[in-house]
Amino acid sequence: MEKMNGESMNLLNENIEKLKALFPEIVTDGKIDFDMLKTLLGEEVDASNEKYSFNWVGKRNCIKFAQTPSTGTLIPCKEKSVDFDNTQNIYIEGDNVEALKLLQKTYFGKIKMIYIDPPYNTGNDFVYHDDYKDSIENYKKITGQQATANPETNGRFHTDWLNMMYPRLKLAKDLLSDDGVIFISLDDNEAANIKKIGDEIFGESNFIGQITVVGNPRGRDYGGIARMHDYIFAYKKTSDAVLNLVEDKDSEFEMFDEFGGFELRELRNRNIKFNKENRPNLYYPFYIDPQNADKYGLHPISIKPQNGFIELYPLASQGINTVWRWGKAKSFENLNVNIMAKPMKNGSYMIVEKYRESKMMARSVWWDKKTNTENGTLLVKELMDGKVFDYPKPVEMLMRLCEMGSNAGDEECTILDFFSGSATTAHAVMQLNAEDGGHRKFIMVQLPEVTDEKSEAYKAGYKTICEIGKERIRRAGKKIKEDSPLTTQDLDIGFRVLKCDTSNMKEVYYNPVEYEASLFSHLEDNIKEDRTPEDLLFQVMLDLGVLLSSKIEETTIAGKKVFNVEDNYLIACFDSDVTEETITAIAKQKPYYFVMRDSSMANDSVATNFDQIFATYSPDTVRKVL
Repeated sequence: MEKMNGESMNLLNENIEKLKALFPEIVTDGKIDFDMLKTLLGEEVDASNEKYSFNWVGKRNCIKFAQTPSTGTLIPCKEKSVDFDNTQNIYIEGDNVEALKLLQKTYFGKIKMIYIDPPYNTGNDFVYHDDYKDSIENYKKITGQQATANPETNGRFHTDWLNMMYPRLKLAKDLLSDDGVIFISLDDNEAANIKKIGDEIFGESNFIGQITVVGNPRGRDYGGIARMHDYIFAYKKTSDAVLNLVEDKDSEFEMFDEFGGFELRELRNRNIKFNKENRPNLYYPFYIDPQNADKYGLHPISIKPQNGFIELYPLASQGINTVWRWGKAKSFENLNVNIMAKPMKNGSYMIVEKYRESKMMARSVWWDKKTNTENGTLLVKELMDGKVFDYPKPVEMLMRLCEMGSNAGDEECTILDFFSGSATTAHAVMQLNAEDGGHRKFIMVQLPEVTDEKSEAYKAGYKTICEIGKERIRRAGKKIKEDSPLTTQDLDIGFRVLKCDTSNMKEVYYNPVEYEASLFSHLEDNIKEDRTPEDLLFQVMLDLGVLLSSKIEETTIAGKKVFNVEDNYLIACFDSDVTEETITAIAKQKPYYFVMRDSSMANDSVATNFDQIFATYSPDTVRKVL
């Protein structure tokens, strides 16, 4: 049987293997020949000393840190969870960079959308000071409140923030699917820097846009100009990603025909980049009936000459012959149903489309009340019976982003927020699913920062930010179901709570050569004494890339506790003194994976017959041990 390595995905090795696959010529004696790589890339290699770049102290360490595998794990906390056995949602307590590393094997290339609202670096914000050698130990320090704010007097003010954000965004990119998108909320303090590192990590060509959100119309009176807005930076993973249109809930049609409401939009393409010379198939005449018109003054049209009809080509602009947005075939299909002629004040006409869609492309400025920060504060205050969290994002704003970045019909859609705070993103996912029947799932990650003893949150019993977030999800889910009982019967409002922790394995598991052989006789096995079978199961799921939301069934076979994950995809048994009876019963179920403790076999006879049992009943099962 193969021994599990107990580490998260080695991203450095993954990248090297990708290079080898693309350029097999660069491999010499198993190493990368960079001179050969430069030769193959030719003119694409910039060999000059002077070049545009973005650097700061610690950047190289950031990159190395992001690529360093973790030996940590996620521990299940059933008592803190809601509907643990059935939910598809995940809530992770812990340092987000550690969580992002641990999620790599399972969710690599599977996250459809990411939203984060990281520290804005205002001078008072909490900023993670990552230990590049051992992040899980650093996490323990942070949760013990040994981390501090990042004051503006700090000589490394922007550097510390960049060192925090860069590895997290680098890891986040790997989790995104090829059609995935990420949205990042920030204000002016680090807007310039997030654009630079975003362009570097995701690619300048994958920058979608920058949304200005007017969250406080009254403005915040400091800095000489009352600030009314924040930003949302949007990036896509690859060119495959396309943002959805959003529901225009404020649109009210003023014109109606037998097919429903509509508004008028000019059919001419106003962009002179598209013209008669390069789009000749879109340059043709319409023929307008000047004698007849409907109640809105719109005239019938034809694409063939008619007696008494007026010929109309697309109007010229800047001396260039523009074109229509539709080709002749589409226009013919929509004649006098969805396209007609509208008279102009100068006596001429324009061809107009009866636009009937209630959706539109998201705008670059959001100033409506739904995105007002005050709405987010009031909602949380009402839901949580007090002001337990400062400046939570409005649910409507997150719903709009989810609408843009995900699809209701996608049953595999997962939305990640690794600065989850008060869990607005989870609230928005549940609310949007309730409204459009979607199947979106969420993964929230939040460091259990301790609340201030003077705060309303602390006085209300919430000792950490995580406690606020989890309680909000509980209350929000309950309210959503109460508000719409007929349409939310199957709505998933549960979540599995998992906690970042050090490995379940003893140090000898990872560094056996550092221990004297005599010591092994005193070790029953490699597993720490305080870890439960459930703890081991989730480490195995992480190691094998099994979704953390997978269905888990617990059974007893010959007196031993056995876990069955996703209908025989993974079967695990971590009890001691496992007999042939148990092994045989498991083999007969033909699991894809079977995992057990290295020291679990009842005796030498079981160990001797183990492989033969599987060879007889399930030869294709992959067998591994801890």
